[in-house]
This record gives sequence, structure tokens and C-alpha cells, in this order.
Amino acid sequence: MERTEIRVGTRGSALARTQTGWVVDQFRARGHEVSVELVSTRGDVVTDVPIAGIRGGDGVFVRELERALLDGRIDAAVHSFKDLPTAVTPGLELACVPLRASPFDAFVGRAAPTIDQLPPRAVVGTSSVRRVMQLRARRPDLEVRSVRGNVDTRLRQLDEGACDGLILAAAGLGRLGLEQRITEVLRPDAFWPAVAQGALVVQIRSGDPRMAAVVSAIDDPSSHAAVRAERACLAALAGGCLAPVGAWARFERDLLHLGACVLGPNGAGIATIEARAVAGAAETPEELGRRVAEDLRRLGADDLLALGREAEGRLQG
Repeated sequence: MERTEIRVGTRGSALARTQTGWVVDQFRARGHEVSVELVSTRGDVVTDVPIAGIRGGDGVFVRELERALLDGRIDAAVHSFKDLPTAVTPGLELACVPLRASPFDAFVGRAAPTIDQLPPRAVVGTSSVRRVMQLRARRPDLEVRSVRGNVDTRLRQLDEGACDGLILAAAGLGRLGLEQRITEVLRPDAFWPAVAQGALVVQIRSGDPRMAAVVSAIDDPSSHAAVRAERACLAALAGGCLAPVGAWARFERDLLHLGACVLGPNGAGIATIEARAVAGAAETPEELGRRVAEDLRRLGADDLLALGREAEGRLQG
């Protein structure tokens, strides 16, 4: 039987290629012929400023891949789900979420194994607004230094003494075989992960039944439902993928639980608003996400996010 080759697009970083390699292996194991197309994104090219400082920063790691899909140059794109804006691009579909890796952030310590054990004025490297705010809320005495680049570049900067510790996604370290570098796993309620962190998503063109059937074979329904709830919460808050919003959804005893937080400036400190809920019997993941978002808004989330957008606008000039 004649088979048509599947062209899978990915960014060129080691992590992106490793993640895509896993997806490609799954397709090939099911008898499909697959080729990989490397696509450079704006987020890969502009590395001298924080992501929030790149004009149009929401989605800087995905737009070129989406364009390649729409143009028909590739048949599927593999993304880190946390990089995608909450608004789905017309003509495209977020069709598949494989089994999710760890959703948590991780501390990689050089001067101390945990954040709480760092000495005063120690330097921690990260460029995420969400991570920066949580770090400052936990240890306002620490210095935060913007660190961009791939995982290996950041670890090399740490090892060369540019900072005393790094905050990275535990999933990325795990996929690269670098779990041994983790000295502390950062979990809610002390430290909230990004929406959809640790999850991959395979994006295809809408109305492509062949690819829909191919990717459905590696979809994990529980992981997919969890990230749907998290993204619905973020969308209801009108927050982009760079907003200082954290969330974590998971199944416990067959019930979907969702917790989320919004961070923002509060005078000289950082304010944190949190809300949690469990899905009702007939409630969809999206409905659960919107319900938690409404609880956050009643607690003042809109004001905190507005302050965050003002700060982002000043950063972009």
C-alpha cells in the first residue's frame, strides 16, 4: 500500500528536536514515513532581550511554524504547548497532546541546592516574568538576572559563574537527559508552573482527516483535558502565554482538579491571588477553567494583570 510521507516541522534547538524526535518515532512505529523540517522562529533569532521585550512577544516561538503549516510546507508542527497563545490560529487545529511530562519548574543550584538556602543577594537566572515575580515574592533579597538561550547555553553560564542558580522547566531538563542537574523541584503552592508547561502539542491544518487520524493515535486524553482547563482559565483572564499566570490541572480519583494563580506588583512587593476548583460531573475542562478564572477575577486578578501589561508595554518601548 502506498504511503504518503508526513512532513513534521520543528524549531532547531536541541530541546525542540528531541521533543519532535519522540513524536516522529511514534509515527514511524505505526508505519508512517516521516521527514523533519527545521523552521527558525523569531524567538530563536532574537536572544539578546527577554521574550516579553520582543515586539509581539506572545507566540514568538510558533508563528513561523504556523505559517509553514498554512502554506502547506509541512503537515504537522510540534510545539511546547506553553509557547502557544490562547487564541487558536484560524485554519489550524491543536489536535493532539501526548502524555505530559512534569509540569513543574526546577531550580538548578550552584551556590546552594534550594532557593531558600541561597545566601542574601545571590543571583538567579531566568527571563520569565512569572518566575521572576514568584522568586521575588519568596526571596526579595535575591538578584534576578535575565538569561536567554537554549538549555545548554544557560547551564554553561551557570557553570561559568554568571549566576548562582537557574530556574528552568523540569520537563525540558528531563527530555534532554539532564535530570541530574535538578537540585530542587518547585511545586504549587510555593511555585506555580506556566499554563500547559510540560505538555507537547501537535498542530495540524483544520480539515485534514488523514493527519487527524495519524496524530489521534498518540493523544493522551487526561493530559489533553488538563491543558484544556489551564488554557481556558488563561484565556478567560485575557492573559497571553507570557502573562504572570500559573496553573496546574491534574486528575485525582477520576476528578479533574485545577488550581491557578495570578501575580502582580503590590507596592514594593509582589501580590499573589490563588483559586482552586474540582470539575463537576457534567463540567467540561473549559468550563472548569473559566470558573476558576472567574474566582480569580473576583479576588482582583484583573487589576494585577493590568499592572503587568503596563510593565510589559514599558519594556517594549
